[in-house]
Order: sequence, then structure tokens, then C-alpha cells
Amino acid sequence: MNSSALLNIRDLDKQFLTGKGTVHALRDINLNIKEGEFVTVIGPSGCGKSTLLRIIAGLDKTYSGFVGLNGEQITGPGIDKGFVFQEHRLFPWLTVEKNIAADLSLRNKNVREKVDNLIELVKLKGFEKSYPRELSGGMAQRVSIARALLRNPKVLLLDEPFGALDAFTRSHMQEVLLDIWRTNQTTMVFVTHDIDEAIFLANRVVILKPRPGEISSIVPVNLSYPRKKASAEFQSLRLQILSQFESAEHNVLIDGAGI
Repeated sequence: MNSSALLNIRDLDKQFLTGKGTVHALRDINLNIKEGEFVTVIGPSGCGKSTLLRIIAGLDKTYSGFVGLNGEQITGPGIDKGFVFQEHRLFPWLTVEKNIAADLSLRNKNVREKVDNLIELVKLKGFEKSYPRELSGGMAQRVSIARALLRNPKVLLLDEPFGALDAFTRSHMQEVLLDIWRTNQTTMVFVTHDIDEAIFLANRVVILKPRPGEISSIVPVNLSYPRKKASAEFQSLRLQILSQFESAEHNVLIDGAGI
């Protein structure tokens, strides 16, 4: 085990029992993530990306191997792990500030201060009293990210949070997330299907091959921020990762989207 890593995953193996038998979703996953690191995870549909996030979050505990935070086995959900889904999952009857506060009272001075700071951080000043129906998709996801950060998690897990957004909004949200990461220095693990997004955001890109999901390769992204997607260095790395991604995708036997 790498004691210097915040997140340790060792010999992770995950199987599902279905009506058609046993599905081997993840096999022999070994990964260390340092504090403050930004890691993206890509791979074909059904390779276990979302399952991996759910296990790290403590939402799925039926696996073999070790998954630990600060050396302690993850045994369930907790405030040390924030989670952002593809859908914003905001409460439609609550305002932006109350959605961020969730089950905490804004009458508490510390909560009020944290919520105000987060609204500033995700660039939603002036929309505190707005309801989800009055927000764009990107704004709603910013509220979701702010809510996940409220309790200062050690790691923020993001499961294709920009997948449903249009290209312009998605690009803007990538910039917003990088600003949050640089400001808070929160460790982030981000699942995506978008290779450009994976490179644009991350310090390292983890490529999973399909079922059983295994790590095909881990590619360091040694490009300075801010990154230009049209640059020769970016495109060279994109071609390298695309080649490995397509090689993994070519071996798909079962398209188990959602696993």
C-alpha cells in the first residue's frame, strides 16, 4: 500500500449476480491517488467506471479487495466523500442556497458563511433565491457541485456530470470545475466518455478496458494549465489516448451501459 496516497485501491474485484448469471464488472483494479490530484477515468460503456465511483463513495460494499481513504477501509457513505451525478438531483421546492445547505440550517452562522462562499466559488452570486426550474443545466450542476463541497470532503467523485450539457456549456463547466479544484485543492475523480474532457481536466487519465473492467493504462498529462485543446501537444496526447481507448473498446463483448 502507498502510504503517501489519499485514496488506495488494491486488488479490487466486483461481480454482479443477474438473471443471466454472474457478471464480472471489475477485476484486479490497483490505483493510488494523491491528495489534491485530479484523475479522470475513461473507457467503453459497461467497463465499470460508474461502479468504481460507487465503490469509492461507499455506496456499493459487495466487492473483494481493499478500497481505503487515508489508509482506512471505506465501509459506507460519509461526509469525507462528495458525489456529483450526471443529473443535478436538486430539490425543486428549494432555492439555490437551500439546496446547497441541504439538511443544514442557514440560520447557523457557519453554514450561512459556507453556503455564501460556495455560491461565490461556483459563480452563482445573484441566484441564491432562484429555484431549479429557473436555472440552466450548467447552473444546476454548479449548485450540485457546491452542495457536494459543503462539508469539505477529502475526495469529490463526479460521474459524467457534464454529459447532458451542450458543447458550449460543457466547455464552460470544465473551466468552472478547474477553478474550484485550484481554489479548494480538493482531490477529484471524474468519470467521462469524452477524451478531450479527460485530458483538459486531469493530472492523470485512467483508461479502463471492458468487462471485466481492468486498468488498461494510466497516462500522465504533463501539460500546463490552462490547456489549449487545439495545441499540438494536446492533440498528440489525444491521439495516444484515443488509440488505447479504441483498442479497449474493440474488445467489448457485452455492452452493459450503466454498470
